[in-house]
Amino acid sequence: MRLLPEAVRRLAAWCAVVLLVSGVGYVGIRLCAELRTAVVPVLLALLGSALLGPFHRRMVKARVNRSVAAAVTCVAVVAVVGGAVYIVVAALIDSGDEIVASLKEAARGLTRHFGAAGTSLDDVASNARELLRKFGGTAASGVISGVSVVGESIAMAVLALLLVFFFLRDSDRAVDGLRAVAPRGTADTVEAMARRAFRAVEGFMRGTTLIAFIDAVCISVGLLVLGVPGAAGLGALVFVGAYIPYLGAFLSGGVAVLVALADRGFVIALWALGVVLAVQVLEGHVLQPLIQSRTVQMHPAVVMLTITAGASVAGILGMLLAVPLTAAAFGVMYELRERYTAPPETGAPGTPSAGGS
Repeated sequence: MRLLPEAVRRLAAWCAVVLLVSGVGYVGIRLCAELRTAVVPVLLALLGSALLGPFHRRMVKARVNRSVAAAVTCVAVVAVVGGAVYIVVAALIDSGDEIVASLKEAARGLTRHFGAAGTSLDDVASNARELLRKFGGTAASGVISGVSVVGESIAMAVLALLLVFFFLRDSDRAVDGLRAVAPRGTADTVEAMARRAFRAVEGFMRGTTLIAFIDAVCISVGLLVLGVPGAAGLGALVFVGAYIPYLGAFLSGGVAVLVALADRGFVIALWALGVVLAVQVLEGHVLQPLIQSRTVQMHPAVVMLTITAGASVAGILGMLLAVPLTAAAFGVMYELRERYTAPPETGAPGTPSAGGS
């Protein structure tokens, strides 16, 4: 190795580090994928604890027992989430037929203008029986698999709720436990990294929830003013999609514009597109800097790559978890950079400091 130039040795060292880190990361991702029924509830519980932590801390400051405060918080979550799900489902049921009919009409219009010669929705419908007969066994097995997935999802949701209770109740002992398992001499650094990562996730969850609510209200009001059918259901779709930055807003806004195009015509669709774009501009230039100014800021390209990677690993769930986990990783990186690139402290009296006084 001494015969090689210095630049080549540095390049080889960096390549070895990159390969080692990539290998460890790949093995970790594969393990998480294999143990997803245990890993996913833990991650969801961490996100839930980050979102609900301030409410729990206020109750504890009001001299409420920690276990009682955690239990009340979990009950409140179940009530709020259950109520929100009921409102969303009711809105979708009430407006679902209108939305589906509008989307079908939009599909027919696109097929008439851009469909291939000799191909239409009637041709597809005429082949439906043959397709069902051919793939009937696969569909049946898919239904059975879907039932098992639903059962697994319910079990993970219950486990995540229980973990939220324990994380909130025992949050005061988390730092002591973390310092106990940290290698000797690194307890302060590990604690600082954990606090920075959790603050990043906490800020992301609170900010995203508030931004999603504002987006959903603004777009719902705009669609109601324009007379677009299913405005409440489309607003609920916008709220859910806002948890997937950029991509979720694009997809939910696209559905709203298609519904407006099919039901109200080209002019109203343009107005609906203007409403969606105005809300996105408001989010990008006002809400994001104002609400999430204290969280880790990531470039849109990094966010898109993160979402794509999360989708390739765990589908929709990966898309939801990718950005907050990346925010935590960025928080750790920033903490390490601040600690190891900070100017040295002033030494003994009379000794000049490299960073000045």
